[in-house]
Amino acid sequence: MRWRRVVSQLGRSVAVWAVSTVTMLVLAGILPDFQLQSPDGDSATRIAMTAALGAGVFGVLSAVVWPLLVRLLLLVPALVLGLLVFFLNGSLLLVALRVNPSGQSEAAPETAVIVAAVMSAVASATGGALAVRDDDAYRRRLSRLATRRRKFHPPCPAAPGTVFLQLDGVGHDVLTAAVAKGLMPTVAGWLGAGEEQPTHRPTHRLTPWRTDWSSQTGASQLGILHGSNFDVPAFRWYEKEHREVMVCNRPSSAAELQRRAVERTADGGLLTLDGASRGNLFSGGADEQALVLSIATRRRGRENRSRAGYFAYFSDPANAVRTALSFFAEVGRELRESTTARMRKQRPRVARGGLYPFVRAFATVVERDVVVAAVMGDLLVGRSAVYADLVAYDEVAHHSGPRSRDTEKVLQRLDRALALIEKAAEHAPRPYRIVVLSDHGQSPGETFHTRYGLTLGDLVRAGCGLHVPRRAERTHSGTEARAAVRAALRRPVEEGGEKHRPTRGSEPVVLASGNLGLVSFPDVPHRMTKEEIDARHPALLTTLANHPGVGFLLVRSEEHGGLVLGAYGAEIPLDRLDACPGPLGVFGAGAADAVRRTHSFPHTADIMVNSWYDPDSGEVLAFEEQIGSHGGLGGAQGRPFLLSPVDFSAPTGEEEDLVGAEAVHRVLRRWIREADGPQVPVAEEEEEEKAA
Repeated sequence: MRWRRVVSQLGRSVAVWAVSTVTMLVLAGILPDFQLQSPDGDSATRIAMTAALGAGVFGVLSAVVWPLLVRLLLLVPALVLGLLVFFLNGSLLLVALRVNPSGQSEAAPETAVIVAAVMSAVASATGGALAVRDDDAYRRRLSRLATRRRKFHPPCPAAPGTVFLQLDGVGHDVLTAAVAKGLMPTVAGWLGAGEEQPTHRPTHRLTPWRTDWSSQTGASQLGILHGSNFDVPAFRWYEKEHREVMVCNRPSSAAELQRRAVERTADGGLLTLDGASRGNLFSGGADEQALVLSIATRRRGRENRSRAGYFAYFSDPANAVRTALSFFAEVGRELRESTTARMRKQRPRVARGGLYPFVRAFATVVERDVVVAAVMGDLLVGRSAVYADLVAYDEVAHHSGPRSRDTEKVLQRLDRALALIEKAAEHAPRPYRIVVLSDHGQSPGETFHTRYGLTLGDLVRAGCGLHVPRRAERTHSGTEARAAVRAALRRPVEEGGEKHRPTRGSEPVVLASGNLGLVSFPDVPHRMTKEEIDARHPALLTTLANHPGVGFLLVRSEEHGGLVLGAYGAEIPLDRLDACPGPLGVFGAGAADAVRRTHSFPHTADIMVNSWYDPDSGEVLAFEEQIGSHGGLGGAQGRPFLLSPVDFSAPTGEEEDLVGAEAVHRVLRRWIREADGPQVPVAEEEEEEKAA
């Protein structure tokens, strides 16, 4: 059997070499600056030999030298590596032509870039087509995508492994609509709703769950991976004792939040046992990490392998060329779509210029390809648990809207990524169960600034009697993809990194997290009470509560503890919200519990501001420059999904709701235990968790 594999591999190599030779001959005939013969002319045989030797040398250099170049280039920002792909590949071709002993082949540098890209793509397609019929070869080809081969790895256990794939920002209703439209055939097949097999028995069940008040990736993923998102009141908030703004997508903040969660739970996380974390804000306690933000600020070493995911993917020149081409195609697609939106005067709309087209391309192409490749590698080495975040939908929905044509195309590509991972699982050394989930949804609506011509910060300044600039400054949008780009470029997150030094009469710090706003007074060391705020700024709370773009406020009261404020003087103590929800009534079930929980956090802001919400349209008003937003209460943003194999026990009882990221963590941990050994009855397990 071994000699058959050797012969098969040799045959494929010869076939790829032959196709590459023909490709080089065709390109030499098409491109005027690419020659395979001497100026005096050569015979057809000599030209063919020159092409064959050139293609062979180029193939050897690509296989041997390219991985070394990529590893050296990891010393430069990872995003720059993708931009250098073409030039590096062209340089290898020039070297191959120069050392070729047959003929006097030559190419202009810019032509060499084109020739090398085409040859790499053709060679990759040919090798893949030949290998697809050979399971062993296909498996070996996918194995090259692995982040890192384990040394001295024990035999792979027979128990099933578990893969958790997070579709960032995809709400439950968005997923069901996409399945109904036929945009996600892989998911439809799992649910038994595929067109080809309408009566096919479903392999997965779909369960909605409800987020905490802070409906954003930082809070949700911290709770899901580490079992605690206590004291994460928003995407960004001000901590008075440290005089610093915490931002969930800033590497230093992510590292601190992970440390606090581990300290609170006394547990490393969901992935501590033979796990891998890919493309996440937090590690989950995994030994194998790639593109994890919480370790992005550490020096590269054994404990920081975050950027190794780039090496694992770009070490294959064909992958590098394909991703680079797709990257620039996505940039062009975004420029076309944003121009069309402006010409049609679509509303709502936000600015999509500057670096955004490149940020979008990074999220929808580079990060997707690298993360998917890393997950496939994890499957092929038999890891027990893998958790990966795909941020493509979330990034595009912020700027194009949650149900736009742009996001539908992204959902189609994400479904193809799921199919690719499912295919890789079939060739893994152990069975795998695939769980797909989201961390939050997104709610549509125009921005607060667009509707009212001022920002939340301007409104707060007006209520405090401070000067309000005639021209409002727009609040920058901070998304997971933007932070990933900055980490890849080794640049610090630009927002919230400054220190706020309180002075007498200091101005308030106003921060935005989607449609959730936070107001803090940095010169007061404790969380101010309503009475203290009224004494300092008598008009502030009334100005905010009565503004039509504000849904409700949360403040601390000396008399009532927590207090919800609304328009027309509404004041509801937290312990009376169930009987009299007041302004929280339109936000639906669970809103009161979510507000009460956030009130208990040590770092809850002096004033928590939730925007207006229309339950009929599902629209909110973002305090950031986003037409698809999340971060507070209201609409689809608080209703993500959990798509799980029916082989697992049900997430909850029939009459129970799945509420909060910490509850999702307990469900996922239970499923890992079920796959690892004898199943524990749900009731018995819950009793054990309560006792612990």
